[in-house]
Amino acid sequence: MSRNTKVVLIFGGFITAVAAAFYPIFFHPLMHIEEYKKEQGVNRAEIIQEDVQPPGLKVWSDPFNRK
Repeated sequence: MSRNTKVVLIFGGFITAVAAAFYPIFFHPLMHIEEYKKEQGVNRAEIIQEDVQPPGLKVWSDPFNRK
């Protein structure tokens, strides 16, 4: 195997590993917005924002709210 082929395989493997790690963090939530909205609704159902929010900070908002 030539030196160039080894370098291409190493960098290609690194890029593939980064892409595989990045997919569930970024792309999966973007493609399944409704699923994540339902999950956050269940997770935040019993939380009263005024009890847990420090004074002077912005109140929680929907992270999937599109402008």
